[in-house]
Amino acid sequence: MRRVVVTGMGALSPIGNNVKDFSESLFKGVNGCDYITRFDATHFPTRFACELKDFDVANFIPHKDARRLDPFTQYALVVAEQAISDAGIDPATIDSELAGVIWGSGIGGFKTIEDSIEEEVLNNSPVPRYNPFMIPKLIADIAPGHISIKYGFRGVNYATVSACASASHAICNSFDMIRLGRADVMITGGSEAAVTKAGIGGFCSMKALSRRNDDPATASRPFDKDRDGFVLGEGAAALVLEELEHAKKRGANILAEIVGVGMSADAYHITAPHPEGIGANLVMKMALKDAGMNPEDIDYINVHGTSTPLGDIAESLAILGVFKSHAYDLNISSTKSMTGHLLGAAGAIEAVASVLAINASAVPPTINHFTDDPEIDSKLNFTFNKTQERVIKTAISNTFGFGGHNSSIIFRKYNK
Repeated sequence: MRRVVVTGMGALSPIGNNVKDFSESLFKGVNGCDYITRFDATHFPTRFACELKDFDVANFIPHKDARRLDPFTQYALVVAEQAISDAGIDPATIDSELAGVIWGSGIGGFKTIEDSIEEEVLNNSPVPRYNPFMIPKLIADIAPGHISIKYGFRGVNYATVSACASASHAICNSFDMIRLGRADVMITGGSEAAVTKAGIGGFCSMKALSRRNDDPATASRPFDKDRDGFVLGEGAAALVLEELEHAKKRGANILAEIVGVGMSADAYHITAPHPEGIGANLVMKMALKDAGMNPEDIDYINVHGTSTPLGDIAESLAILGVFKSHAYDLNISSTKSMTGHLLGAAGAIEAVASVLAINASAVPPTINHFTDDPEIDSKLNFTFNKTQERVIKTAISNTFGFGGHNSSIIFRKYNK
């Protein structure tokens, strides 16, 4: 099968609005969490989130177009443009029928749904009046649709909706499209804009969010004994995936190679992970088998690590189950400690983080660690609180979602 490489990336995150800024913050261990500014969260059980900072869509998209787009689509267009520019691709010079877009979003137009309901309540009329742009703004597949329209890509085009695994599944599927010969170039990734009243309120009702309102900067603390839930984030990330010979022919700068992917299900519970991490264990084994690799070939795992009481234990058990004694030689880190949980976009921003780690020969930290959890093996190297230098030849990025959806992607340093 054909080899697939990463030739461009884009990022819009709570710790940086482009790949350069995101990378600098990532390795410095910058915290992206603070009190919510977008709406009055005074009476919510959780009053903080990882919001985008200093982002003005008017700098990227004309107002008349932006107002017809939900923020999750705005974010998608911004990072797709960054990634295509980073890859040095001129859309006019590639075969448009072999260029496609697969994009992930766990929820889609959350803000549009919320605004439409509020407007209808205020309308207080027996005759419903909905904005004609409501449906095209809120459906999750509209983001890849807009990207394809902007760049004229006429190949495969669809959205993946699998909760927090959405973007990872989009990357996995894009990888398969190229290695099976159905595309030469794929724009892939994910976007999410769920820091809304309904987003915060809904996850609060599930008791899924941290309630550390007295100290939001340390609320996202994966694998720490006192973790009490995840921190909601927002943003997007994109990767340009390309068939190797296609990339070489145009002289592309190759950032990394994808060598294997895995996708599995817990088949256990709609929101809770299997307590023994069975689905997570299986998906990493699937990715290793797909790549033709042994556990000892892996140097770094960018874990799902959401800072939830159950999830972090399950993932640590899965790692021990797959990697055995080699688990203690791995570097492991959760970049959600800095960005918060971008839900359907998490797999995309963490894929970017994994590629950056390979190219920097450095492991980004899991910040906010204070106390070891006796239920998690403390001999595992979670890269707590400080970046660690390490030559990384191969990295796994894990993403798991509500519904029991699991995905693992193996990135390798490109070797000619």
